[in-house]
Amino acid sequence: MIYGYIRVSTNKQTVENQQFEINNFCKNRNIEIDKWISETVSGTKKINHRKFGKLMKKIKKDDTVIVSELSRLGRNLMQIMGILNECMEKDVKVIAVKEGYELGNNINSKVLAFAFSLSAEIERSLISQRTKEALARKKSEGVTLGRPKGESRFSSLKLYRKRRIIQEMLQEGYTYSSIARKLKVHRVTVANFVKRMRDEDNLQP
Repeated sequence: MIYGYIRVSTNKQTVENQQFEINNFCKNRNIEIDKWISETVSGTKKINHRKFGKLMKKIKKDDTVIVSELSRLGRNLMQIMGILNECMEKDVKVIAVKEGYELGNNINSKVLAFAFSLSAEIERSLISQRTKEALARKKSEGVTLGRPKGESRFSSLKLYRKRRIIQEMLQEGYTYSSIARKLKVHRVTVANFVKRMRDEDNLQP
């Protein structure tokens, strides 16, 4: 079996780019994907709680897993190495399109996989460190970080400026649908806004 695996971290990201890259690779190699696995989940989440975890239980000798890049497998060194090691032990090939890696059960693949994962981990650490240093420098220069004082973290929500109107209408017994028609938005938008605000005790029932 040849599996195409796609992972995005948030609902705001799309799978199309990754699928396009994998499809182009397969077209050039005359490879046909037997099954696609796609999910929206953080790479830091335990593999048993991901669709990829179910795939790892199914794959067997001579299967192939194709990803757009190795970072789609996980977000830290130990997770990626654990996945690659298990694939190699099962004689499952892992192909990373962007990097051009074809990793199998051989010493060269293991060394290459380790080197890539280690460099990716180091790069993330360096980025994190540079970010912390930049924030510390701005703070020392008197730059105010974060939201302006007194501004709610919900202020960017579409209905935030109309929260008082929504609260009054709710107290008067209006339904979400009625409020949505009044504010010319979808009912789900109103429902989601009310839920978030109530969860934070910013909007009374």
